[in-house]
Amino acid sequence: MTAPERFEAIVVGAGQGGVPLARAFADAGRRTLLIEAKHVGGTCVNEGCTPTKTMVASARVAYLARRGADYGVQTGSIAIDMRRVRERKRAIVESFRGGSEQHIRDTKNLSLLAATARFTAARTLQARAADGSTRLLQSDCIVLNTGARPVVPAIDGIDRVAWLDSTSIMELDAVPEHLLVVGGGYIGLEFGQMMRRFGSRVTLAQRGEVLLAREDEDICRAVADVMRQDGLALLFSTTVTRLEAAPSGRILATLSSGGAPLEVSHVLFAAGRAPNSDGLACEAAGIARDRAGFITVNERLETSAPGVFAIGDVTGGPAFTHIAYDDFRILRTNLLQGGEATTRDRLLPYTLFTDPQLGRVGLSEHEARARGKAVDVYVMPMNYVARALELDESRGLIKAVVDHSTQQILGAAVLGIEGGELMAVLQMAMIGGVRIDRLRDAIFAHPTLAEALNNLFAIPPR
Repeated sequence: MTAPERFEAIVVGAGQGGVPLARAFADAGRRTLLIEAKHVGGTCVNEGCTPTKTMVASARVAYLARRGADYGVQTGSIAIDMRRVRERKRAIVESFRGGSEQHIRDTKNLSLLAATARFTAARTLQARAADGSTRLLQSDCIVLNTGARPVVPAIDGIDRVAWLDSTSIMELDAVPEHLLVVGGGYIGLEFGQMMRRFGSRVTLAQRGEVLLAREDEDICRAVADVMRQDGLALLFSTTVTRLEAAPSGRILATLSSGGAPLEVSHVLFAAGRAPNSDGLACEAAGIARDRAGFITVNERLETSAPGVFAIGDVTGGPAFTHIAYDDFRILRTNLLQGGEATTRDRLLPYTLFTDPQLGRVGLSEHEARARGKAVDVYVMPMNYVARALELDESRGLIKAVVDHSTQQILGAAVLGIEGGELMAVLQMAMIGGVRIDRLRDAIFAHPTLAEALNNLFAIPPR
């Protein structure tokens, strides 16, 4: 039997945490192998952040073009070329992916292997290439960065109709006539609004009673208002119970809310993601997973198997690129720099790239009160913000949750134009422990969105 090839570090999955970590191992002089089954860059570059935000930008141009008369600009009729939208998206993805691949090739001590990987024993992997050839590999340090994929729901008839997920919808070459979006979270809202702006009729079915169920009620209402203003039909407490082909060639969707089946041209499933852990044979290496299949890790990102770590979406933590990148920093600190970094109490920012954006950081009002904190809550509509009015983009609100005793910000939500950027200003204040009176009295350039913080913290809290 051929002896296993040994490496000082093996990283499985070339995502946004795996690539920089593999390069850090190699730069530290460790002979490192990076295994990728599909494409370098992971979900973010290939199927997530990069392509979706590229297409969101195209949809915003369509939206602004239609609104040209509001600004005194006559634009004429608007037509959407989905092939060109797709071409632009593909070009940017290929550029980002190619750049990452080049960095890997240029890194001394680092090898890239196109293969799938599965454990055969503790710290031992079998890698299988597309041509069927295999290699047996060993390392005392293995990092799993295999990500997640869209969930395929168990719906009667789903195997008899064509349907879309968050990857395949970006490959359409024509605008859907009527799109049914199943799921009222980040993915469903971004694609629903995008396709509406491209010209689709959009119906969104949400299983719960609100959109973005983890947000505060006022934020949920405000986001729903924006979606309705943009022409989306929202159905709450609704699931799809059956799909079937219609005589017209369209799709009939039976809904739990009753009534005649809804006839649509396309169905997008946007209700969750499943971990790519099922092909790893984790049990062969003693790696524990939870009931949903996510690999369980402690605050140092260690799995139940010594010498094996997991980062990114496969752990079931917040599924954001910046969290995967922070996971990389934690392992780099601990494994290469002798540090003691953990995931404990790390501040979590994120942005929903609808238009307007929803930027969120820290605790919501509900979470703060559930923890027994005495808080002051500051809320101001975006139509109080001069810059938003000048741009005629004044939908939304700014909300900050402030510790009553320390007068420091515990969390914030900004639903408004460039909400993610304004949220980052509040995040910096949180990182620096800045009291809100400093923001209230700060001199911000006029007229900028940041200037809104003067007024936000000058009004009485509720």
